[in-house]
Order: sequence, then structure tokens, then C-alpha cells
Amino acid sequence: MPFLGQDWRSPGQSWVKTEEGWKKTTTDDKNNNVSVQSFCKEAEEEESFNKENLLLSFSYDMAAKKRKKDLMNNNTKVPYFHREKWIYVHKGSTKERHGYCTLGEAFNRLDFCSAIKDTRRFNYVVRLLELIAKSQLPSLSGVAQKNYMNILERVVQKVLDDQQNVRPIKELLQTLYVSLCGLVQDMGKSVLVGNINIWVHRMENILQWQQQLDNIQINRPTNTGMTLTDLPASLQLNIMHSLSDGRDLVSLGQVCPELGTLTEDRLLWKKLCQYHFTDRQIRKRLMVSDKGHLEWKKMYFKLSRCYPHREQYSDTLHFCTHCHILFWKDINHPCTANNPESCTMSLSPQDFINLFKF
Repeated sequence: MPFLGQDWRSPGQSWVKTEEGWKKTTTDDKNNNVSVQSFCKEAEEEESFNKENLLLSFSYDMAAKKRKKDLMNNNTKVPYFHREKWIYVHKGSTKERHGYCTLGEAFNRLDFCSAIKDTRRFNYVVRLLELIAKSQLPSLSGVAQKNYMNILERVVQKVLDDQQNVRPIKELLQTLYVSLCGLVQDMGKSVLVGNINIWVHRMENILQWQQQLDNIQINRPTNTGMTLTDLPASLQLNIMHSLSDGRDLVSLGQVCPELGTLTEDRLLWKKLCQYHFTDRQIRKRLMVSDKGHLEWKKMYFKLSRCYPHREQYSDTLHFCTHCHILFWKDINHPCTANNPESCTMSLSPQDFINLFKF
């Protein structure tokens, strides 16, 4: 049965458990104890806060100095992150996705670092880098621009190690250097992301890479077996028909007089013209010799100055029109179409760039 009598405690009194037992305290004593405890607690928090701020400020100073040093030396490398080797290309906002896919995002997520190690994709990536250098470099984000320079450095290093594909890389570096000379002068328009000193340093690296490529010396094979000149003339011509660049034929003809005579074959240059250019383009640039023969060799170089060459690659990027997914040819993607092959199209480097022009 509850006790209904008058409370024996005075107003403001209460029992508090201590180490010595239960003691009766008043409100004033309690407030004093609480104030002392809160003061001690605040002092401890302030001391720990000061220590934490001191450590944070020290770490911030060290990080700022490191960033400044890395920016001046341009030693920062962007890690190449990608979850999949394909990317969904969306050109507008939907309920499921907000925003749209950009060229810089595709350049970051697609596996270009591994692509340059594959001989089937190497020329495709080099051509793509050249097209971006001509006009699309300002459209890349800051991270994508840094990734572009890192991939370019790996391409140059691969050429220096393998001693192959020297001419395309030299043309790529020259195109990029000319574009950067024009873009750096327009820094007031914010066409490039980052400090001007970083881009000047990158231009110096490009000049250094060009010098290294100019000084490259092709090592002769150590074996003393059969060479090209030891083969019959018919086999030599068959090998020359496999070359797709007229400049390679001219260089081959300078090796010895015998090869020089074979490289003047009219049928060889005729097939080169028909391979790279259409019949309409050839008819517009006809050149006839004094004997009434077509000058196929002269026509080839004249057509090369007027029209772009036909591009063929062993492996290219593909685009699924049903799923709107961009992927490499030998890498499958989660297609939801009944017949995935019917809705897949191969993209040239120019088509890849045009895909992101909204």
C-alpha cells in the first residue's frame, strides 16, 4: 500500500550514492558539483580540441607543401579507376539518371591504359588521341586532361621501348604541341583546366619526347638468317602490297637500288590509291604522264594532301543502339536485346567523338 504521508525530505533535497554510502544533498550542492564537473569536462575537451587542431593544421601544412611541390614538378599521377570496361551513354536526364555522359567521363572510364598494350587497339587509341588533341582537348574535364597526358606518356614510353610506330607518335606530339600553343595563349578564356605553369611544363615534356623519338636508333637483328633482299622479287612485291602507307614504301625503296625499283611498280601505287580513296576522288585528281599512263604514285600523294586516308583497325569500340552502351569489341556487355549483333555498330575514332556532341 503506497505511503500517502508527508514527504520527510525538505524541499530541494535528494539522496546521492557516493563511495562512502548514500548522502543527502541539496539543489545548490548538486548545481555546484555539476558546474565543477562541467568545467573540468570543458577544460579537457578544449585541451583535446587544441591538440587535434594542432595535428590537423600540421598535416594540412604538409599536404599543402606536397601539393605545391607536385604541381611544380608535375609528378602527380591520376590513378586509372574503372569499374567496367563499358559505359552507358545517356544524353539527357531521366528519372533513373540525372545529367548526361561526357567525352571526359568516357575517356576516364574506358580501359585505354590496357588498350595501348594491345597491338590490335594501339593505332585506334593513337588516332583518338590525335583527334582529341586537334579540337576536343578543352572539352575534357581536369581529371580527363591529366589522364590524357598520362596515357600519352605511356604511349611514348612504349614506342621508345618497342622501337615501333615512331612516325604516328611523332605526328601526334606535333599536333598536340601546335594545339597547346594556341590554347595556352587563350588562357584568359579558361579553355584549359589548371595552372598555366603546369601546361607549360607539359609542353616542355612534349618537346623532350620529340627529341627522344628523333634520337631513337633501330637496333639491327642479331640473327644472320634470310633477309628481305634474299627473297624472290615476286615475294618482295607481295610483302610490299601489305603496306598501307605510301611513305613506308618510299622509305623501303631507299634501302637499296633493287628495292627502289620494285617500289616504283605502278600496280602497287594503283592499289594504294584504290584502297584509301573513292573512285570519285581519284577521277577528280587524275594525272597523266607524257606517255599517256596514269601517274599513280603522284596521284597518291596528291590525294593524300586533299582527302583523309581510309581507316581500318583490328579492334574498335562498339556501340549498342538498344542499350546505349559503349564497349570494346571483344568485351561483352549486358545487352537486353533479343539479337544483340543486329543493334551493335562499330565506331571509328571520329564517330566516337561525334557520339558526345549533343
